[in-house]
Amino acid sequence: MNNQLLITNYFVILQQFQRNRRMIEKCKALLAKPFFHDFRTLLGLWLLLPVIAAVMKLHSCNNFLIFRGVFWHAWKGTSLYALYPAEYHDCNHYGPFFSLIIEPFAVTPLFIGLLLWCVALSMFLYLAIRKSQFTRYQQLFILWFCAHELLTALYMQQFNIAIAAIILLSYYCIEREKDFWAAFFIMLGTFVKLYGIVGLAFFFFSKHKTKFVGSLLFWAVVMLVAPMVFFGPEYIIGQYQEWYAILVEKNGENTESIAQNISLLGLVHRTTGWQFSDLWLIVPGLLMFGIPYLRISQYKNTAFRQTLLASVLMFVVLFSTGSESSGYIIPFVGIVIWYTAAPWQRNNWDIALMVFAFVLSSLSPSDLFPAYIRKEWVQPYALKALPITLIWLKLCYEMYTKDYAASRAD
Repeated sequence: MNNQLLITNYFVILQQFQRNRRMIEKCKALLAKPFFHDFRTLLGLWLLLPVIAAVMKLHSCNNFLIFRGVFWHAWKGTSLYALYPAEYHDCNHYGPFFSLIIEPFAVTPLFIGLLLWCVALSMFLYLAIRKSQFTRYQQLFILWFCAHELLTALYMQQFNIAIAAIILLSYYCIEREKDFWAAFFIMLGTFVKLYGIVGLAFFFFSKHKTKFVGSLLFWAVVMLVAPMVFFGPEYIIGQYQEWYAILVEKNGENTESIAQNISLLGLVHRTTGWQFSDLWLIVPGLLMFGIPYLRISQYKNTAFRQTLLASVLMFVVLFSTGSESSGYIIPFVGIVIWYTAAPWQRNNWDIALMVFAFVLSSLSPSDLFPAYIRKEWVQPYALKALPITLIWLKLCYEMYTKDYAASRAD
């Protein structure tokens, strides 16, 4: 009887396995269809997502109201960094130059401005990915894998979408020896949110370093002076002083906010309960980030340079107290580049890390994720940073030890 039961169970398991295998094969066949490999499909998706976000957030678009306020307060000559509770919650933390960027979206009716802003952010990143020198496979992977994270950022009308595009374009322009425009994008990101300064990480890949430095100085002067032309030098200089003060103040506030410091820094502090200076993490992080620059012989390999780009995209969020959930569009682009740039075959552990990142880092803020786990574990302990941290640590190890000479055409 026991043998007969064992045989029966064996056939039941075998049938289940065969059904699962057929289902997997059907899924593979579905995903192999041209529809999923057509950039027109992805363009449509990346145009649809900002429309969805704008419609759903029309009556709760606090960030966009802050952004609009930057232009109108500059126009009226009032503080860009004061609290305006009658207009919106919180306050502005972007530089005075941002007043010129947001102007076209601020002078239109609210919904039109919000819609155009979301579409502009989505298309800016889409075009940066398409304009890049990534392979077709890499571009498709990034656009599909990051779509949900893009929607999360769009719900918050986040300029971090543009920061991801700015970093990509800084890298792209240096690769194409367009140092003048690389400097433009680096300064653009810096004068809006400081994050753009990480584009300097690509300095050693530039073949025209003197021109690059000169271009950085040129664009720094242009972006410093441009708002003065419209709003007056004295006013803008005063706003830069206020900007510095508000950033210092916000850095202290970030450590106390559950919605901020969703980073490696926040992860360590919240999970251990230890209180210590972030420099104990930032300095070792900078050293780990910088060690690959010593491998000068690897600079010639595209895969090595792309992996450093991936490291930059992750580092800027992992080591910032200002990191928030909706800013993870930046490292998400990075983890796909890390996964696809390697000239060797990725193993099951790498695949598991990507799945882990998608489930915990991307899905956790959404209704697709169990609310109890999100509220009791993910948010309080900044666990959204955990998968990205593990991937970045593995990336560092690979950049220290691996040969990035391409087995395919480089």
